[in-house]
Amino acid sequence: QVQLQESGPGLVKPSQTLSLTCTVSGGSLTTYANYWTWIRQPPGKGLEWIGVINYDGSTGYSPSLKSRTSISRDTPKNQFTLQLNSVTPEDTAVYYCARLARANGDYAYDYWGQGTQVTVSS
Repeated sequence: QVQLQESGPGLVKPSQTLSLTCTVSGGSLTTYANYWTWIRQPPGKGLEWIGVINYDGSTGYSPSLKSRTSISRDTPKNQFTLQLNSVTPEDTAVYYCARLARANGDYAYDYWGQGTQVTVSS
């Protein structure tokens, strides 16, 4: 059973950097065709895809957030980290980490963390 757990500060001041870590157990960040993603949900809005770090270490980002986003990993610790720079109150959201993998012949987000609330406020 794969488990994901987000951790990080729940309150960040405007213009600072939001940093969250996702710790994975029961699976490996380097398993072929596993894609480890960050997704957020602002209050009253739908899910927003932020970015991904692939099994081979390559990354991809949402075009709207690319200039402020960095995703990295620590494979010995089986953790991947989101950094979002120059945050504003519009970055307030519940942040999730999730795994995208092939299941029954198609790709799906099959495992999710419980989510962590991040509020941007002075």
